[in-house]
Amino acid sequence: MPLPSLPRLEAPRRMLLDCSVMLDHQFGGVCGCCGALRPRYKRLVDNIFPEDPEDGLVKANMEKLTFYALSAPEKLDRIGAYLSERLSRDVARHRYGYVCIAMEALDQLLMACHCQSINLFVESFLTMVRKLLEADKPNLQILGTNSFVKFANIEEDTPSYHRSYDFFVSRFSEMCHSSFEDPDIRTKIRMAGIRGLQGVVRKTVNDELQANIWDPQHMDKIVPSLLFNLQQDEAAESQSPSPGVEKEKESPIELTERCFRELLGRAVYGNIKNAVKPVLMHLDNHSLWESKTFAVRCFKIIMYSIQSQHSHLVIQQLLGHLDANSKNSARVRAGIVEVLSEAAVIEASGSIGPTVLEVFNTLLKQLRLSVDYELSGYNDLSNLGTKVIKEHEERQLQESVIKTIGSFASTLPTYQRSEVMLFIMGKIPVPGMYPALGSANTGYEGSRMIQVMLLKSLFQVTVGFQSTNMLTALPTSFLDPLLSFTLMEDAEVRLLVLEILISLIDRHENRLKFSSISIISDISVLKLKVDKCSRQDNLFMKKNSQRLCRHIFLVCKEENSSQRHFESLFTLLALISMELANEEVVVDLIRLALALQDLANDEALPLFNRCAIHALSASYLNLICQLTTVPTFCQHVHEVIQARQKEVPFLLPEDVFIEKPSFPKLPESLEKMEGDVLFLQTKIAETLGGSGYNTERLATPYIPQLTDEDRLSKRKSIGDTVSLQLEMDQRHSPEREPKTPTEQITFETLKQAIDSVSMEEQERERRRLVVERFQTAPFEEIAAHCGARASLLQSKLNQIFEITIRPPPSPSGTLSSAHGQAQSRSIPIYEMKFPDLCVY
Repeated sequence: MPLPSLPRLEAPRRMLLDCSVMLDHQFGGVCGCCGALRPRYKRLVDNIFPEDPEDGLVKANMEKLTFYALSAPEKLDRIGAYLSERLSRDVARHRYGYVCIAMEALDQLLMACHCQSINLFVESFLTMVRKLLEADKPNLQILGTNSFVKFANIEEDTPSYHRSYDFFVSRFSEMCHSSFEDPDIRTKIRMAGIRGLQGVVRKTVNDELQANIWDPQHMDKIVPSLLFNLQQDEAAESQSPSPGVEKEKESPIELTERCFRELLGRAVYGNIKNAVKPVLMHLDNHSLWESKTFAVRCFKIIMYSIQSQHSHLVIQQLLGHLDANSKNSARVRAGIVEVLSEAAVIEASGSIGPTVLEVFNTLLKQLRLSVDYELSGYNDLSNLGTKVIKEHEERQLQESVIKTIGSFASTLPTYQRSEVMLFIMGKIPVPGMYPALGSANTGYEGSRMIQVMLLKSLFQVTVGFQSTNMLTALPTSFLDPLLSFTLMEDAEVRLLVLEILISLIDRHENRLKFSSISIISDISVLKLKVDKCSRQDNLFMKKNSQRLCRHIFLVCKEENSSQRHFESLFTLLALISMELANEEVVVDLIRLALALQDLANDEALPLFNRCAIHALSASYLNLICQLTTVPTFCQHVHEVIQARQKEVPFLLPEDVFIEKPSFPKLPESLEKMEGDVLFLQTKIAETLGGSGYNTERLATPYIPQLTDEDRLSKRKSIGDTVSLQLEMDQRHSPEREPKTPTEQITFETLKQAIDSVSMEEQERERRRLVVERFQTAPFEEIAAHCGARASLLQSKLNQIFEITIRPPPSPSGTLSSAHGQAQSRSIPIYEMKFPDLCVY
């Protein structure tokens, strides 16, 4: 009888194996003699589970399983699949003790094994974590999160091309918004969600093969979840856990802030926008701009966390968001501006980048819109029924914008500040040049308010400005339009101009020592910081000293000047004397002070102004005499001051410049002053001449030069214009002989003055019509008008070319004259036809 074949002997063995597998699936354990026929990895896995789950993982058997996995790494994926199968079964049967043991075993295997086949094991591991996160039990969710965090901290040796974390981002974000009834459990679930998001970021942010965590679909879930927990009250932060619960090492707010900082710290140049945009949207959706506190806190975290070279990108996004909310409420815009201001202070260590002027342009645009909204009463000038505006909110917004401009300027170096000053000055409507700058709904009042707001902004830029060279700090392109504002009738505009000049000239912080006008008996107590005038400063004053003196004189002539104007004038004169004065400038300033004393005798000025000018002149001469240290000069000044104290105390600052002017101290009328109470020009010239000062200049009375700028920059009456014109004609006439009043005003001069005023009004009206046409006319009409002018210009240029261009005779041919002789024909160069070989 032949022996049976080998396959027929193996058949019973295969049947026993199949029965073992079936029983294993049915009962979940080894059954009788079939256990010896099961795969070794399954037996090792089964042995780590104790009979009682409270006994925990069997450590000795776990070491055997770990050794087997390291010895046979190709079995690792099967071990993971089998553990995953057991865990799923235990979760379904609510055997949570065995679930914890299975996850502990998975964690240990994951930490120990780093072989080439780890990816398949990780897939089984993530499947089990997902199973736990999908469970309704908070403890299972926290268990799965803790395992995922351990996995996230492992640096894998092999790349993974197909792994996805979308589910984990969504699930962890959902856990961050948990609303579980028990506050302790709710806090633990939220903290687990935050740690899970932190693990996802750590696992994916530096792995180019993984899904890009910076994509909007992920950041729109991660960032709002973190902000939601960051926004919780501090009461929840300090809330202590129940006695049976282990105390957390840190609160949700602390953990959230740490996770948020880590996320931002990993952002590179191309990812900043995707990280910041969800923050802006969260603040919009939850109306958090108005309270400002949380918005400022968020962006402080952002600015301190991102790399310093990328900080200007955050500023750029905030500016764009401010533009997008131009028609929103003033409180929302003020909140965004407040955040910008705080961000600029933090960003001072870096650079705003290439968008310096864009920053200021956006802020000035918002300032302009706010003025229009305030005056019109609506936030959409094209649709006046859109929304009613509250004036006090717009005023608060304007103050915030001006403050923010100052914050940005403080972060800039000196050369960029100078550019910003010129940029803002170019935005201010200059008197006589842009009379119709205001919008159709705001008119002249809108232009005036824009002037005030922009000058306030300019003043904020100049605060703290330090420049060793006044030629660069106050160039002609900046100083000319600035001084033109000193001739405006608006008192607030003039005061702002004086403050700007003081801020730019004060380089040693002396301005506070002259904040009020007084007779200082000994200036040494002020401890002034005075440096020798440099060569650049001498050049600056040689070029501009007469203009500064002229504008100071004209400001004193304004009838609506207040105490603050005269205090600012005194501060400006004192700073010029200490910062920019040489001997020649000192003489000019003394002559100016004496000219102001003569101006105070003008009966057309109000009584307060006349007394104030006398007090200003006395205070300044008292200061300058001590700076020059000429004893005889000081003696004369002190004698006049003592005489005034006895006879006319209302001509000294102590009786004029007080907080609440007591008008009984001022006389009802002021006669022309004479005698010992006046500073004498001859006496001062004599005393200073002996000390080496130019006696000719001292002996010459100061007469301010009046120019056309004085008439164009200020809306004066015809009578004032006539008087100015007569003074100019008299000064420029070849004969300087004095004339009688009847000879001064003739019909011809009066007619010329009136004609000049009418021509000025016509020119102003023409400019207004041009501006109005370009603001209101259709684009086609403007294009046609410009095209016609271009055609006319081209025809004129062709005529000029025909007349001026005389090229040499062209070889292309000759032209016969009337007498039959050959004559060369001249062809213009631009009409010559050259051979192709000659054309490149």
